[in-house]
Amino acid sequence: MSTTTVVPNDLNAFWMPFTANRQFKKSPRMFVAAKDMHYTTSDGRQVLDGTAGLWCCNAGHARPKIVEAIAKQAAELDYAPAFQMGHPKAFELANRLIDIAPKGLDHVLFTNSGSESVETALKVALAYHRVKGEGSRTRLIGRERAYHGVNFGGISVGGIVTNRKMFGTLLAGVDHMPHTHNLAKNAFSKGLPEYGTELADELERIVTLHDASTIAAVIVEPVAGSTGVLIPPPGYLKRLREITKKHGILLIFDEVITGYGRLGTPFGADYFDVVPDIMVTAKGLTNGVIPMGAVMVSAEIHDAFMNGPEHVIEFFHGYTYSGNPIASAAGLATLETYKDEGLLTRGAELAPKWESALHSLKGLPHVIDIRNIGLVGAIELEPIAGQPTKRAFSAFLKAFEQGVLIRTTGDIIALSPPLIVSESQIDQIVTTLAGILKTLE
Repeated sequence: MSTTTVVPNDLNAFWMPFTANRQFKKSPRMFVAAKDMHYTTSDGRQVLDGTAGLWCCNAGHARPKIVEAIAKQAAELDYAPAFQMGHPKAFELANRLIDIAPKGLDHVLFTNSGSESVETALKVALAYHRVKGEGSRTRLIGRERAYHGVNFGGISVGGIVTNRKMFGTLLAGVDHMPHTHNLAKNAFSKGLPEYGTELADELERIVTLHDASTIAAVIVEPVAGSTGVLIPPPGYLKRLREITKKHGILLIFDEVITGYGRLGTPFGADYFDVVPDIMVTAKGLTNGVIPMGAVMVSAEIHDAFMNGPEHVIEFFHGYTYSGNPIASAAGLATLETYKDEGLLTRGAELAPKWESALHSLKGLPHVIDIRNIGLVGAIELEPIAGQPTKRAFSAFLKAFEQGVLIRTTGDIIALSPPLIVSESQIDQIVTTLAGILKTLE
């Protein structure tokens, strides 16, 4: 494979996202190509992708159907306006999504990212109650340690302090439930942790505090991913569904990470057998190739807006690139690839191997927890006193040098390989990490 791409000699202009910019620019880590399970670095090394890019390349890299679809669409129809006009592939993609979505989610709004999908879902929830004559329902409920993107709505309902503390008071009228992570009781759980189901009842406390008539929606990740893979205990999400239905509150699932096969089911809602009112997706929708998100809503929500004169816009929201033709083509080809290769359920087949391999790291230096579900896992490390995040970041750097891409969040190593990963590649990821963990200070 050719690696003729020249590494820029001036890295100053690009202010990189979620990156230690000064450290990176002193010692850049550059990818110049990718194929299937591997990246190619600027110095010609192969790096096994243990993170599906950024939780998004579920079918691996440079998959033929997706590449071909993008090229063909760009030559045929590169852009069409999304306001008062349309193009066939956006409608086709929406239909294909409804085919695989949990029953009851019947309509799709397209966005360009997970962050935009979250903002869209929150706005739909607020507007829905207003058109239903319950405009007092303006409060939004998130969860501590949650990640819902980086726009103002997302960081307001999110619960990661570093994503919030620099940006003022954020949205008013937001409250948070506690997260379910409990190291003392649930460390080294395999699959769903045993303790913490009762924490769903904290929503009842919040309802009592504010009154249900003021609450529009509750938003949760079925599995909290970016904060370090926090897995709910049995029955927790079902209990949230019961409470929200009881009080007329909408339930939003943020499935930007758990969607499109990550848990061994098409969506986290399928895994936990809980259907939300609104489901937020992105990332794996186009295999990470083209920015795109999709928000799926129930017919009840959609139909509440379909009143009044037919020439009047029903919902004043959308983006220049909503249902972009090239993104739609990529989404259709991605769904075809998932179907052809059985990738939406392959994670369930590999889950036992994945679980066994990850938990083989128990007992290695500094490992204080290991957790797994589907094809996602986390190894939590004891922080270095006074230097949080440093130990895991050291593991990240060493893994890159040894040919494996991992992701860290705080002092947690998060893993989510493409769904095409082989058992031998799972062994390579875990064996490499085992060697690194033995060397960490």
